[in-house]
Amino acid sequence: MILHAAVERILHYGYSKTTMAEIAKDCNMSAGNIYRFFASKLDIAEAMARKFNEEAYETFGVIVARKASAADRMREIFHYELARTYSAIDEDAKILEVAEVLGDERPLYMNDKLATERTYLVKILNDGAASGEFRKLDNPDVVAEMWQSALMKFRFPQLFSKLTLPKLQREIDGVMDLLLAGLSPGATLPPPWDGVTAATEAACAETSGMILKNKLNADH
Repeated sequence: MILHAAVERILHYGYSKTTMAEIAKDCNMSAGNIYRFFASKLDIAEAMARKFNEEAYETFGVIVARKASAADRMREIFHYELARTYSAIDEDAKILEVAEVLGDERPLYMNDKLATERTYLVKILNDGAASGEFRKLDNPDVVAEMWQSALMKFRFPQLFSKLTLPKLQREIDGVMDLLLAGLSPGATLPPPWDGVTAATEAACAETSGMILKNKLNADH
């Protein structure tokens, strides 16, 4: 009941303009009573997001179990997540505010979400390696993590880009083409990189120092 009331109010007024007292009032309970269930508004936002994710995990399970190629299943999972999130935010932009707040204040929540998603990706990667569709993978969990990193732009698309869904779908297909090429049986890893040069490292340090100084001045 609390989550339902919170969703209704946050989607109407926005996260920042919603208070625990208002959510409690919508539930016909005292403000003090609501804290028996959720310690803060942030906890409610996280519970909302976790409930939203549960639906995705059910679909991931269906996709993983399909009798399709590993490549097709990898594509389907990321296309599904892109279309689902894009549509949810497009229908109500206030969801984006909740995503931003959780990203800033609950980084462990996002880490948990990515870790759960990786279990499905690893299953597909192992299937592909076992069938010979993919090359032998020494550490599928790391490979799954790199896929997530490469496709991070498409996780909350409106947060990173103003492109339309068809354009984002074109982009995600192009990135996955490159990733799948790297998984092909004939693909070989490049030699280890020596790292940035001393000059680049110094420039990076200087830039980081300037950014930090500007931020401290702004905060002051």
